[in-house]
Amino acid sequence: MKDMILKTESLTKTLKGQKIVDQLALEIQRNTVYGLLGPNGAGKSTTLKMITGMLRPNTGSIIFNGHTWTRNDLQDIGVLIETPPLYENLTAKENLQVRTIALGLPKSRIEEVLKVVDLTNTGKKRAGQFSLGMKQRLGIAIALLNKPKLLILDEPTNGLDPIGIQELRKLIRSFPEQGISVILSSHILSEVEQVVDDIGIIAGGRLGYQGPAPQGQELESLFMQVVSANRKVGH
Repeated sequence: MKDMILKTESLTKTLKGQKIVDQLALEIQRNTVYGLLGPNGAGKSTTLKMITGMLRPNTGSIIFNGHTWTRNDLQDIGVLIETPPLYENLTAKENLQVRTIALGLPKSRIEEVLKVVDLTNTGKKRAGQFSLGMKQRLGIAIALLNKPKLLILDEPTNGLDPIGIQELRKLIRSFPEQGISVILSSHILSEVEQVVDDIGIIAGGRLGYQGPAPQGQELESLFMQVVSANRKVGH
């Protein structure tokens, strides 16, 4: 029996009369990195927004950590969707301090998460002066403050240079050992195949494949197969 941190059952979201997510049944195993793949507009971000309570599903359910998801579960979920929510005029430490006060978390978490994302030596440098990679890592540090069981990262390497991508990859790979399961959403296959254990491929709001991640050419042809099959269904 697989140990699931998160499952969705028949998850469906309709916006303006159009099905954006259609009967989605995801299965994310505990302490793994799960790649949620699909072209732009496939329904990935909408799915993540439902898992994080930003959007309500029309039908279907979300099972988190063995029970039906409630808003209380957000204290066990860390999220970085789109750009990191940073105060550009504050330092890394100050950005985290604002969050620990707001969330009622111990101050000791600040140094702990800065160490995890390798930003302990940024001193008085303001977040607005950070490179894109450093901003992303600070965004992840914010998402880690509440010691989440599940970390959700939506297109985290967007716009990063090769060194930034490599650093982030290494960081993401380290999380399962720390008891953190990760959902990583992306449309860039080469970036995902090096960090994930399992994948789900979405196209046209439908899940076309779920299981172990094949490598290289195999992943690419599987991806194209799913996308073209679901395009036919959608038109």
